Amino acid sequence: MRILSIVQGIYGRRIAAHIEQQRIAGWSVTSRELPTVLPPVIDYPEDYLPADIPAADLLLALGEHPGVGELLPDIVRLSGARAVIVPVDNVAWLPPGLMRQLAGWLNELGVPAVFPKPFCTLTETHYNAYRVQVAYDIPLVAEFARYFGRPVYTVAIDDASRTVRQVDVLRDSPCGCACHVAAGLVGVHVDEAEQAAGLLHHHYPCLAGMVIDPDYADTLMHVSGRILQEEVIRNVRAARTPPRYLRPSGHTE
Repeated sequence: MRILSIVQGIYGRRIAAHIEQQRIAGWSVTSRELPTVLPPVIDYPEDYLPADIPAADLLLALGEHPGVGELLPDIVRLSGARAVIVPVDNVAWLPPGLMRQLAGWLNELGVPAVFPKPFCTLTETHYNAYRVQVAYDIPLVAEFARYFGRPVYTVAIDDASRTVRQVDVLRDSPCGCACHVAAGLVGVHVDEAEQAAGLLHHHYPCLAGMVIDPDYADTLMHVSGRILQEEVIRNVRAARTPPRYLRPSGHTE
């Protein structure tokens, strides 16, 4: 699978670099950078497109400006991409109205797209989380999501000390945060693993937005952190100390 990443700054560069470093067998990963400053309305896309756009199967749109959304249909045409992933880790970079427009433009080209909000909610069958989950059936995106998207762990626990002995990352966050958290959890007591995961996630740092998102009634950074904590809880729940409840005097069942 040939992957083309479109980046503008540290957010996109970090994701593209991490995916390339993992060297998934059969994948080639290339990046092209767009200008960091784009006009409010782009009349002549050719003035802002990279001079050489390689052929690609899957396009990752990792821009940090709404103008990138306007350029994507031209990049799809030039690259021949057959599917597109447009993460929404900051709604200022891809407002809802522009997202709907972009989905329409790509649909006219016959190219399917997903818009995971945040990126680390992507799985092989759906994206987004909780009540705004969206199902999809796009083989190229599903192949990507086998390795990058919503974190999946297996956790080995030392029975004697009840600490995390090893964490294997079955699916990493696109930015590498899940691997970072996994390394930091080794040696942590199972009762403290949830809190430790949240702190490690924020200190990575997560670059998702910190503005309240109306779909979640929370920030995208917090959504990202919570789904990672939920994966940690899933793995250590059976080993945690059961909660203790107060029983009022005279209580009967």
